[in-house]
Amino acid sequence: MRTNTAADGGSRMATALLMVSTVLVGLMAGLFFAFDISVMPGLARGDDRTYVTAMQNINAVIDGNALFGALFVVALPAAVASAALELRRGQPGVAVWVWAAAVLYLVVLVITFTVNIPLNNELADAGDAARIADFSIVDRFENTWVATNIVRTLCCTAVLTALVRALVLYERATTR
Repeated sequence: MRTNTAADGGSRMATALLMVSTVLVGLMAGLFFAFDISVMPGLARGDDRTYVTAMQNINAVIDGNALFGALFVVALPAAVASAALELRRGQPGVAVWVWAAAVLYLVVLVITFTVNIPLNNELADAGDAARIADFSIVDRFENTWVATNIVRTLCCTAVLTALVRALVLYERATTR
């Protein structure tokens, strides 16, 4: 019979890492979802000049936010460390869900770094929206960016689901 005691430092660390990863992924899923249901549809209702200006400003704020960058990236190592601890603690049922979450979150990072960030950079490189004559960049940007953001939202939601499942299994394993 296993119990979660204060002397079980590995258990406390595993708990902390699993909770941190879950919260961080929840924040990311919420951010991506907010873009899906409000930011991007709202911008699409306006003119192209406003769209470019708004996205350039949003991207500049996010890119310049160290807290966002840290939260966005730390979710993966927190999940990997948690999964490794769970395996070492003899909790493969928990670890498999955390590993699945880590792999899916890695997909989110790959999409972000290979598709969304390059699109953001292309939009930034277009320069001042007041001086842009050809707004065909908006269609190229919007169609791909929105589609990949939906994939990021779905992946983050699946990651969050896997981490919640891991938390449930973790709780069952540590209170028996």
